[in-house]
Amino acid sequence: MFNLKADDVLAPKRQAEIREVLNVLARYRPTKIAIEADSDSRKIKQYQDYLVGKYELGRDERDQIGFQLGKELNLPKIYGIDADGDFPFPPLQDYAKAHGREKDLESLMEQGGKTVQDENEFLKSHSVLEMLLRMNSSHAVRRGLAGYAMFAHFGEEYNYAGANLLTEWYRRNIRIHTHLVNVIEPGDRVFVVFGAGHLGLLRQAVESDPMLTLRTIEELTSGTK
Repeated sequence: MFNLKADDVLAPKRQAEIREVLNVLARYRPTKIAIEADSDSRKIKQYQDYLVGKYELGRDERDQIGFQLGKELNLPKIYGIDADGDFPFPPLQDYAKAHGREKDLESLMEQGGKTVQDENEFLKSHSVLEMLLRMNSSHAVRRGLAGYAMFAHFGEEYNYAGANLLTEWYRRNIRIHTHLVNVIEPGDRVFVVFGAGHLGLLRQAVESDPMLTLRTIEELTSGTK
């Protein structure tokens, strides 16, 4: 519902910063890259085209980071692990309106908007790597999860408008986690590229999974392998 408004990542300054990000991520030595796309989507085919010079990179993170890193590491394919899902916000709005809580919901949404506005301002004076470190920090993860958890406050017995929205969001992300573990083989080091809204739940799923070990970009910048 809220998206960062970045400047042109194809500008020379940002391209140099993305090169810095790629150099950091290469330290992880991923054996596979998983992106926010369906397993049979056009985006997956575009990577194959990119490898043979038939596709020009776009501006999104899948291209600029996922595709470029994959090619530099000689990975023959990338994996789409996204899952369809609903985000039933209108019923939540209806509940708030029917129970005189429209201002409460507006306040909650304003907090989300303020967070994105703060990130927009941060990006103006910081590098792409600094932005990714900020967005992937433990503080940002906790804040994101807290924002979603507040939706559960909108509901009551027999009318779980907020809880239903959260249930659908969890459902989608746990399905993504299933897709992720299905592409992992023993010894794999998978780099995952997804929108920031998914971060809290996907990180929670990976950290809770006894078969997996979470590695973060913060560890890579501090020299941890």
